[in-house]
Parts: sequence; C-alpha cells; structure tokens
Amino acid sequence: MKFKNRIRIATLTFMAFFSFLVCSSYSVPIKEPRNLVLILIDGYRWRELFRGADQGLLLNVKFNSGDSAERFKKYWDDELLVRRKKLMPFTWSFIAKHGQLYGNRDLGNFVNVKNPYRISYPGRAEVLSGFVDSSINSNSYPNNSNMNVLEFLNGKKLYQNRVASFACWGATGRCLNKMNSKMLINVPWENVPGDNLTEAETLANEIQQYAPRTFGEGERLDFEVYALAKSYIKAKHPKVIYIDFGDPDEYAHEGKYENYLDDIHNLDDMIGKLWKMMQEDEFYKGKTTFFIVPDHGRGAGDQWPDHGAGVDHSNETWFMAMGPGIPAKGEIKTKTQVFQDQYAKTIAALLGFDYIAPKPVGEIIESLTNKHRD
Repeated sequence: MKFKNRIRIATLTFMAFFSFLVCSSYSVPIKEPRNLVLILIDGYRWRELFRGADQGLLLNVKFNSGDSAERFKKYWDDELLVRRKKLMPFTWSFIAKHGQLYGNRDLGNFVNVKNPYRISYPGRAEVLSGFVDSSINSNSYPNNSNMNVLEFLNGKKLYQNRVASFACWGATGRCLNKMNSKMLINVPWENVPGDNLTEAETLANEIQQYAPRTFGEGERLDFEVYALAKSYIKAKHPKVIYIDFGDPDEYAHEGKYENYLDDIHNLDDMIGKLWKMMQEDEFYKGKTTFFIVPDHGRGAGDQWPDHGAGVDHSNETWFMAMGPGIPAKGEIKTKTQVFQDQYAKTIAALLGFDYIAPKPVGEIIESLTNKHRD
C-alpha cells in the first residue's frame, strides 16, 4: 500500500510539474485580453537611435541643404545623451524610463536580421513571420503565402476581426498576403472603408488623396499613415495594430540626411501622441504594448544611404518595447544577441499565445518578460 501511495504521489507531482511547464510556455500570465501596437520604421539605423545625429553627416553638404547653423542647433550637442534626446525626445524621456531598448552595439548589445538580403520586403517578412524564407529575395517578390503573426492573432477568438494594418508601402500588402487575408490591410492609396466614418477618419481619407506623392505611386508619406491609423484606432478600437512607416528609408536613399533626421524626429512625436491618446482611452489604458522595430540596417559613413547584402552594417538593427508585463529596464547595456526572427513569437507571447508557424520560428525574447531575471 505504501508503495502504491508513493507511486500516486509521484504521479501527481509529475502532472503538477508538467502543467507548470505548459503554463510557462507563455511569457507572461495574462489576466485579461491585451492590446498591441507593432510599429515598423523602415531603414532607421541604430547609430542615430543610440548616438543621435552623426556630426560628419550633419556637416557634409553632399547630404544636406539649407541652413547648417539651424540644423546644428536643432540636432547637435557634444553630450551624447543630450544629442540623442534632441532627436527622439519621447523615446529617451519616456520609453527609456518605462520600457526596454535593445541594439546599442557600443555597449555590446546586438540585434541583427537573419535574412541575407537586408532589404525591405525580406525584412518585413522576417519580422512578421518569425522565420527566414530564402525564396523571398527582392522587394518585387509576389504575394507571400507564409503564416504571419498578425494573421495568427486574427484567428484567435478574442482578436478575430480586431487586427488592422496601415502601411506606407504597397509591397507590405503583398508581404501580408492581403489578397487572401481576412484582416484590414490598408495600403496606398486606399481609404478606410465604412459608411459611418468619424470626421477624423473621413479627413484622413481625404488628406492622403491630396498629399504629394513624393516617393511615387507605391508609397505614401508617414504623416498620412499616422492620420489613417490614429483616427481608425480612436473610432474602431482594434486590439492589434500594425503601423508601417517608410520615409526615413526613402530620404536616406536620396542622400537627404536632414530630411531623414526630421522624419525620425516627427515619428518619435507621432508615437508619443499615439501612446498618450491610447492611455487616455479606458479600452487601451494599462493594457497596451508598443513594440517598435526597423526592417533592416544600413551602411556607415558615405555608405549610409545604402543597404543590402553587399553593404556592411545592413544587418545591424535595434528594437524597443513597453507595456504591461515588460519590466522597465530602459536601455539594455548587457552583452546579448537578439535576432529579428524572434519578434513574432515574442509579440504573440506578450498577448498570451504560443505562436506556431509551418516553419521553425525564432525563440521568445525572455528578457522582455517578468519571467526573466537578471
């Protein structure tokens, strides 16, 4: 009898431990459904994020126009911490206090893309799918049939028809398999649909039709994407939102460093205003995570306008996040390595799900969760 009791106790102990392991597969215990905003900033370098404006590029007349004294006054300071805060005040005054920032290579904190192409479509595909598909090798790649984390979340009961994407770039629609998707995926120059739009949604729809098509027919400007996304969020309260910004990459390709900095400064302000609006809304307040990433890096020095397989540093990136369940550790200064294919599983885990795709995906970034201990 004692032997049987010992067997029974051992069995119950094992079952309890197994249950613990299953529950622990989620990165954080979810008490109520949460919300998440995924923001992608195309081609933004870690150098400006962590170092602020580059003095050599700021002084180089090849990459700037206008009043250099005014440009210097706006973005330069000899103190690095002051300089980067001048460029991105919301990031360094708020996200750095309430969230986590990764990718300062000066401190040995590395974030890298895994795909070998280091350009926009493959980069987005890696972020959204959580794995590298080597067949996705150009920005003209056709419709991407791979699973992505947004479609995965849209398939969950509490998130069904509550996932929306607003993209600067037409190719993002192909990357998200728009033609076969059940989510709202808004690309240039589509209006937000509906018969009962708010005044702000109607105005956002109108603005994009009147705005200059600075970068051609395939890409709209970031302020248009911001207006469409923000007005939709306020009116419709989606639970997962993907906002896809692209002006920094376009200005960089044109070699316009001042415009590149101006757009980053503006995007930082937009992100801050979006966070503020959502925290003033009971639907989102205290229940919303911001996850902010680029899609690739870019070159250094005179090569800063370029990126791709043949350009050094194009695989060097960064990311930042803040929200419930994410310890406020600020700028991560430890020597770690994170890869871009880890974002998708981490995003799902922050909402309480174990993201599984047909191909092996990158592991959860445990340091973003309370489960991790330094």
